[in-house]
Amino acid sequence: MKIAVASADGVSISRHFGRSACFIVFEVEDGRITSRHVRDNIYTAFAKGKCEDGDIPHHNQPHSHADVVSALRECDVLLCLGMGHRAAVELKANGIQPFVIDSACSPEEAVAAYLGGTLKIAGDFCRCHE
Repeated sequence: MKIAVASADGVSISRHFGRSACFIVFEVEDGRITSRHVRDNIYTAFAKGKCEDGDIPHHNQPHSHADVVSALRECDVLLCLGMGHRAAVELKANGIQPFVIDSACSPEEAVAAYLGGTLKIAGDFCRCHE
């Protein structure tokens, strides 16, 4: 199993999936983390420089998250602190279960909580856009 965590810096969890600088991908076997690697985010509109002043100008425009979904295709789960609804829908449609977690913690703590069944889920995929 592979679990991706959106990260701003390779150390902490990103407040917004699409604006993350990278993804930390944890490989898990028998309920334990066996490896961790950081993958730069070159896939989202924000990473491609298609955003202005920190805002994504296409909120109400049709767009695809196909590149980032493809880049995370081997992952089963994605954890972050915020995500738009359309990104969540596209991840789910491609077999990646996204979770917006309730509070900041380290990526390792979030993965351990997910594996232990104690991860606190915020449940709102649009809270990062408020």
